[in-house]
Amino acid sequence: MTWPKNEIDYFILNKMEEKGLSPNKEAEKERLVKRVYMDVVGILPTEAETKSFIDDNSNKAYEKLVDRLLNMPQYGEKMAINWLDIARYADSHGYQDDNYRSQWPWRDWVIYAFNKNLSYDEFITWQLAGDLIPGATKEQILATGFNRNHKITEEGGVIDEEYRIEYASDRTNTFGRSMLALTVECAKCHDHKYDPISQKDYYQLFAFFNNVNEVGLESTVGGPVTYAKNPRMDITNDDVKGILKFINKVDTNKLEVSVMGDLDSVRKTYILDRGNYASKTVEVEPGTPGSVLQFDPSLPKNRLGLAKWMFDKKNSLTARVFVNRMWQEFFGRGLVKSAADFGMQGNLPTHPALLDWLAVDFRDNGWDIKRLVKQILLSATYQQSSEISDKKQRVDPLNTYWSYAPRIRYSAELVRDMLLSSSGLLNKTIGGPSVKPYQPPGLWELATSGRGILNKYMQDTGQALYRRGMYTFIKRTVPPPSMMMFDGSNRDECQVTRYRTNTPLQALIMLNDPTVLEASKALADKLLQQKAGTNTFIEKAFRSILCRQASSKEIETLVAFYDETKKELAKDQKKAATLIEPGTYKPKTKQIVDLAAAMQTIQVIYNMQEAITKT
Repeated sequence: MTWPKNEIDYFILNKMEEKGLSPNKEAEKERLVKRVYMDVVGILPTEAETKSFIDDNSNKAYEKLVDRLLNMPQYGEKMAINWLDIARYADSHGYQDDNYRSQWPWRDWVIYAFNKNLSYDEFITWQLAGDLIPGATKEQILATGFNRNHKITEEGGVIDEEYRIEYASDRTNTFGRSMLALTVECAKCHDHKYDPISQKDYYQLFAFFNNVNEVGLESTVGGPVTYAKNPRMDITNDDVKGILKFINKVDTNKLEVSVMGDLDSVRKTYILDRGNYASKTVEVEPGTPGSVLQFDPSLPKNRLGLAKWMFDKKNSLTARVFVNRMWQEFFGRGLVKSAADFGMQGNLPTHPALLDWLAVDFRDNGWDIKRLVKQILLSATYQQSSEISDKKQRVDPLNTYWSYAPRIRYSAELVRDMLLSSSGLLNKTIGGPSVKPYQPPGLWELATSGRGILNKYMQDTGQALYRRGMYTFIKRTVPPPSMMMFDGSNRDECQVTRYRTNTPLQALIMLNDPTVLEASKALADKLLQQKAGTNTFIEKAFRSILCRQASSKEIETLVAFYDETKKELAKDQKKAATLIEPGTYKPKTKQIVDLAAAMQTIQVIYNMQEAITKT
């Protein structure tokens, strides 16, 4: 069979044929262009971009498109979304008072690192131990903010050592889950009969993260305002003009970020009985689980040595875990479904030979992330149609054998990005502080202690309202509600895989959220200004949102809805005026009835399943 386009496809085809299945034909170009745009850069293609791809009949048309997308600055933003979940990035400290933290320059670095295609071994080494690299630059030190994104208390009366131990535990747990796909935290309190990772193994890993020059309680709400906790790094305006020019700092205020910095001496680490901070037992030194790979005694017993251990050729987990996560990123589910758990309680890989091959190929080609992404995107497996035949519904209902392209709802951030990019409202500024878009009034005031600078939600104005979803301010105790409805993360802890639910609340968001209504109004206003006929207006709206030509039946249905809505609103112009109120966007169209009817029609298109689903 001539279906395979690269090595990936031979593994997939072999398993399909074992089950009596055959792959789908290639997706139509309209659907493929939308799919790859949303997967690689997280925003919809414009009508001109879609047309350019469709009109390009060369053999390299798709590959040229992929190359262009990989070089767009939005690629780094899209890739960063998952990493922010893994790194439990948020804009507040968590716990009861949940005050502000200024960790966003680390997020700017993550975007920059993906865009410049920093190799995975450097990407991880800098985040684990950038401060320990000889002659470390400010960029390498900034990268270690990864380890300091955990929750931090500012509540007076807590026991200092208890929380210091909690922070080191969080770093240990995050390392295990994110980079080894192992739930090492299970061994924090005691051994388990059939678990190869012992309590001693846990505290040997813990020892790598236990030497940070920090305290459990540095400041309390009501005292001096501190947006970052020690050890921390000041970022000056000169830094932003020089080595840290990727940071989007627009004011002259002092900027500080929590980073890693070890003590001059070595803090002793003990196995803690039942995990209790005050119950020290046997002293241990830094080390790694022998069931994965013994720690080479020639390596330094610090986080830099741990990073070198990660990328030892004999470490079989590092590459496998990452390539599996990248497969999950583009197919919705990893070759190992339990992407955070490669242990005995996790799932076996559906295609073990493919997982092995991808891992070795990734390692042997310089840990090149963009190369790996391109391999996946250029595979015939990825480019398949998402149609499901009766036979595939019966034999492969969960798409275990990748016999068709998955139909998956967009993540919370991408639902927002789809709305903003299709309507023309999207502010494409890269990086910078988080923003506070629309949310129901009173949530912060009702749910928090009432102390600190985050005691009240102060909605942003102007272009800040139209930033991408990844820049939405995340207060851990009161995360953004519209994003939570679409299974966004509140970033309490490392999260490798998001839940994917389907609830009536999501439909209510799409029907009533101010961002949806404002996007509908803005797109309606833009199209009405072109003064085309009703059919043309609806065709363009449909293409803007779904990136494909509407069928005659779809056009007929939407035109009928528009005509009926316009007729009803003409009898009640006060209602029409009320409908166009949501949002701060000021339309140029003066015919209120026309605008309201067009807005309602566009909202119907936004509420089609296809609008928020990868197909």
